[in-house]
Amino acid sequence: MKQFYKSKSLLRLSFLFAVLFSVISVVNSCKDDDDDEFTDHIVQFEAKINNGTGTGTGAFKAVVTQVGTAQATTFNPTGFTWTSGEQFISSSQSQLNLSANAILPNTDSKLTVNIWIDGEIAKTMTVNGNGSNVVSVAVTHSFLEL
Repeated sequence: MKQFYKSKSLLRLSFLFAVLFSVISVVNSCKDDDDDEFTDHIVQFEAKINNGTGTGTGAFKAVVTQVGTAQATTFNPTGFTWTSGEQFISSSQSQLNLSANAILPNTDSKLTVNIWIDGEIAKTMTVNGNGSNVVSVAVTHSFLEL
């Protein structure tokens, strides 16, 4: 009788291990693979001044970039085009911001800002001049899918 009891307990224990192994296998196979959640992108910030048809010359006052929480400000950049240069940015940073202000001498002058991601313009915004007053323009881009 004792041997029958032992074999019955062994059978129950084996059955319990088989069920437990099956449950653990199913749970592990159903997990999402989070290793590829964030990807790297090549990002470039750009600001341009178009003087228009008048006689005056536009000038940047400041350009501000922000990646995640890291902000950088460039005061009085020279020329009519300012670029940040290409940089690798992880999509974990989630938010990109670019703003610029400039003196635009003519009413048909324009200030344009662009955020380039992987060689394509992701966001762009243009503002027209108002005759030698400072104008500002800003764009944002989020890597988060809402």
